[in-house]
Amino acid sequence: MADSTDETFMRRAIALAQEGLRAPGGSPIGCVIVLDGKIIGEGHNETEGQHDPTAHGEVVAMRRAGTAISNWELRGATLYSTLQPCGMCTMASIWAKIGRIVYGAGRDDVHEMYFEDRHFDTDDFIRDAYRKDLSIEGGLMAKECAELYFKPGQALTFEEQANL
Repeated sequence: MADSTDETFMRRAIALAQEGLRAPGGSPIGCVIVLDGKIIGEGHNETEGQHDPTAHGEVVAMRRAGTAISNWELRGATLYSTLQPCGMCTMASIWAKIGRIVYGAGRDDVHEMYFEDRHFDTDDFIRDAYRKDLSIEGGLMAKECAELYFKPGQALTFEEQANL
Protein backbone atom coordinates (compact mmCIF):
# COMPACT_ATOMS: atom_id res chain seq x y z
CA MET A 1 0.00 0.00 0.00
CA ALA A 2 1.46 3.34 -1.08
CA ASP A 3 2.14 6.06 1.48
CA SER A 4 4.06 9.34 1.74
CA THR A 5 7.34 7.42 1.99
CA ASP A 6 6.53 5.76 -1.33
CA GLU A 7 5.84 9.18 -2.83
CA THR A 8 9.18 10.49 -1.56
CA PHE A 9 11.06 7.67 -3.28
CA MET A 10 8.96 7.99 -6.45
CA ARG A 11 9.79 11.70 -6.57
CA ARG A 12 13.46 10.74 -6.52
CA ALA A 13 12.84 8.26 -9.36
CA ILE A 14 11.12 11.05 -11.34
CA ALA A 15 14.13 13.32 -10.78
CA LEU A 16 16.41 10.55 -12.06
CA ALA A 17 14.18 10.07 -15.11
CA GLN A 18 14.44 13.79 -15.85
CA GLU A 19 18.22 13.52 -15.47
CA GLY A 20 18.20 10.59 -17.88
CA LEU A 21 16.24 12.61 -20.39
CA ARG A 22 18.90 15.34 -20.33
CA ALA A 23 21.79 12.87 -20.77
CA PRO A 24 23.18 12.39 -24.30
CA GLY A 25 21.04 9.70 -25.93
CA GLY A 26 19.03 9.69 -22.71
CA SER A 27 15.79 8.06 -21.82
CA PRO A 28 13.36 9.15 -19.10
CA ILE A 29 13.07 6.03 -16.98
CA GLY A 30 14.20 6.45 -13.39
CA CYS A 31 14.54 3.85 -10.66
CA VAL A 32 15.33 3.81 -6.95
CA ILE A 33 15.92 0.72 -4.80
CA VAL A 34 15.29 1.06 -1.08
CA LEU A 35 16.19 -1.30 1.74
CA ASP A 36 15.39 -0.58 5.38
CA GLY A 37 14.30 2.96 4.50
CA LYS A 38 17.54 3.87 2.71
CA ILE A 39 18.33 4.20 -0.97
CA ILE A 40 20.91 1.55 -1.83
CA GLY A 41 20.82 1.91 -5.60
CA GLU A 42 19.43 4.27 -8.17
CA GLY A 43 19.74 5.06 -11.83
CA HIS A 44 18.14 5.92 -15.13
CA ASN A 45 18.32 4.26 -18.51
CA GLU A 46 21.91 4.26 -19.77
CA THR A 47 21.56 2.02 -22.80
CA GLU A 48 22.91 4.58 -25.27
CA GLY A 49 25.78 5.81 -23.11
CA GLN A 50 26.93 2.33 -22.11
CA HIS A 51 26.17 0.77 -25.51
CA ASP A 52 24.34 -1.88 -23.52
CA PRO A 53 20.74 -2.91 -24.24
CA THR A 54 20.43 -4.26 -20.69
CA ALA A 55 21.32 -0.92 -19.03
CA HIS A 56 17.71 -0.08 -18.23
CA GLY A 57 17.17 2.14 -15.18
CA GLU A 58 16.03 -0.81 -13.07
CA VAL A 59 19.04 -2.96 -13.99
CA VAL A 60 21.44 -0.06 -13.44
CA ALA A 61 19.89 0.50 -9.99
CA MET A 62 20.07 -3.24 -9.15
CA ARG A 63 23.75 -3.36 -10.10
CA ARG A 64 24.49 -0.36 -7.90
CA ALA A 65 22.39 -1.75 -5.04
CA GLY A 66 24.22 -5.08 -5.20
CA THR A 67 27.55 -3.29 -5.11
CA ALA A 68 26.41 -1.11 -2.19
CA ILE A 69 25.47 -4.11 -0.04
CA SER A 70 28.02 -6.55 -1.52
CA ASN A 71 25.28 -9.00 -2.42
CA TRP A 72 23.31 -9.77 -5.57
CA GLU A 73 20.33 -10.78 -3.46
CA LEU A 74 18.14 -7.78 -2.67
CA ARG A 75 15.60 -9.63 -0.54
CA GLY A 76 13.20 -7.28 1.19
CA ALA A 77 14.09 -4.27 -0.96
CA THR A 78 11.52 -2.12 -2.76
CA LEU A 79 12.09 -1.07 -6.36
CA TYR A 80 10.47 2.21 -7.46
CA SER A 81 10.27 2.83 -11.20
CA THR A 82 8.64 5.67 -13.10
CA LEU A 83 7.36 3.20 -15.70
CA GLN A 84 6.02 -0.32 -15.42
CA PRO A 85 9.15 -2.50 -15.73
CA CYS A 86 9.66 -4.38 -18.98
CA GLY A 87 9.94 -8.16 -19.09
CA MET A 88 13.73 -8.15 -18.67
CA CYS A 89 13.63 -5.84 -15.65
CA THR A 90 10.73 -7.72 -14.07
CA MET A 91 12.57 -11.04 -14.37
CA ALA A 92 15.76 -9.46 -13.01
CA SER A 93 13.72 -8.24 -10.03
CA ILE A 94 12.43 -11.75 -9.43
CA TRP A 95 15.94 -13.24 -9.62
CA ALA A 96 17.34 -10.48 -7.37
CA LYS A 97 14.68 -11.45 -4.81
CA ILE A 98 13.32 -7.91 -4.57
CA GLY A 99 10.32 -7.91 -2.25
CA ARG A 100 8.18 -5.18 -3.74
CA ILE A 101 7.91 -3.32 -7.03
CA VAL A 102 6.15 0.04 -7.17
CA TYR A 103 5.75 1.80 -10.50
CA GLY A 104 4.17 5.01 -11.69
CA ALA A 105 2.91 4.99 -15.29
CA GLY A 106 1.53 1.74 -16.67
CA ARG A 107 1.13 0.44 -20.17
CA ASP A 108 -2.21 2.21 -20.69
CA ASP A 109 -0.75 5.58 -19.64
CA VAL A 110 2.01 5.82 -22.27
CA HIS A 111 2.83 5.04 -25.90
CA GLU A 112 2.94 1.36 -26.87
CA MET A 113 6.60 1.57 -27.91
CA TYR A 114 7.67 1.35 -24.26
CA PHE A 115 6.51 -2.27 -24.11
CA GLU A 116 7.65 -5.33 -25.98
CA ASP A 117 4.30 -6.95 -26.70
CA ARG A 118 0.70 -6.01 -27.40
CA HIS A 119 -0.86 -8.50 -25.01
CA PHE A 120 1.89 -9.49 -22.63
CA ASP A 121 1.71 -7.79 -19.24
CA THR A 122 4.75 -8.04 -16.97
CA ASP A 123 2.48 -8.00 -13.92
CA ASP A 124 1.75 -11.61 -14.95
CA PHE A 125 5.39 -12.52 -14.22
CA ILE A 126 4.91 -11.44 -10.63
CA ARG A 127 1.58 -13.20 -10.20
CA ASP A 128 2.98 -16.41 -11.69
CA ALA A 129 6.42 -16.36 -10.05
CA TYR A 130 7.37 -19.03 -7.54
CA ARG A 131 7.76 -16.25 -5.01
CA LYS A 132 5.20 -15.54 -2.33
CA ASP A 133 7.26 -12.66 -0.87
CA LEU A 134 7.02 -10.38 -3.92
CA SER A 135 4.31 -7.83 -4.64
CA ILE A 136 3.73 -5.28 -7.37
CA GLU A 137 1.77 -2.05 -7.21
CA GLY A 138 1.17 0.26 -10.14
CA GLY A 139 -0.18 3.74 -10.54
CA LEU A 140 1.76 5.63 -7.86
CA MET A 141 1.92 9.22 -9.11
CA ALA A 142 0.93 7.85 -12.53
CA LYS A 143 0.01 11.27 -13.95
CA GLU A 144 3.35 12.82 -13.00
CA CYS A 145 5.24 9.81 -14.33
CA ALA A 146 3.24 9.61 -17.58
CA GLU A 147 4.18 13.22 -18.35
CA LEU A 148 7.76 12.00 -18.88
CA TYR A 149 6.75 9.82 -21.84
CA PHE A 150 5.08 9.92 -25.22
CA LYS A 151 1.29 9.70 -24.98
CA PRO A 152 -0.78 6.68 -26.09
CA GLY A 153 -1.29 6.76 -29.85
CA GLN A 154 0.97 9.80 -30.33
CA ALA A 155 2.53 10.01 -33.79
CA LEU A 156 6.30 9.58 -33.57
CA THR A 157 9.11 10.24 -35.98
CA PHE A 158 11.40 7.34 -36.84
CA GLU A 159 14.10 8.78 -34.56
CA GLU A 160 11.70 8.92 -31.59
CA GLN A 161 10.71 5.26 -31.87
CA ALA A 162 12.32 2.70 -29.64
CA ASN A 163 10.59 -0.68 -29.67
CA LEU A 164 8.67 -0.34 -32.94
